[in-house]
Amino acid sequence: MITKQIEKIERAQCRTTGLTPFRIGDTVRVHFSITEGDKERIQVFEGLVIARDGGGATETFTVRRIAHGIGVERVFPVHSPKIAKLEIERSGHTRRAKLYFLRNRIGKKATRLKARRK
Repeated sequence: MITKQIEKIERAQCRTTGLTPFRIGDTVRVHFSITEGDKERIQVFEGLVIARDGGGATETFTVRRIAHGIGVERVFPVHSPKIAKLEIERSGHTRRAKLYFLRNRIGKKATRLKARRK
């Protein structure tokens, strides 16, 4: 009985307009809004999706990119109203659910995956 109530609350918290379906290994551009003082602006974070975690209202995905030779990772909630748009730049083929092994790679090897066949 309690789980039905929790599921009902989670469904209410989930995003009504879904994001573009994406998978692990895709290179994406995440447009999210940032509030600085009383101003709000859209910032874009482009990188490779290396993980998806959780489920329901608490589902998140991790995006990794290389900025000035340093790996930067950011975790986004899938159902966050702060995410304005998600664009898929490239689709990569992978046989893993988590791409944490890319953290140990340097240069182009850290971001290059085989293209997914369509």
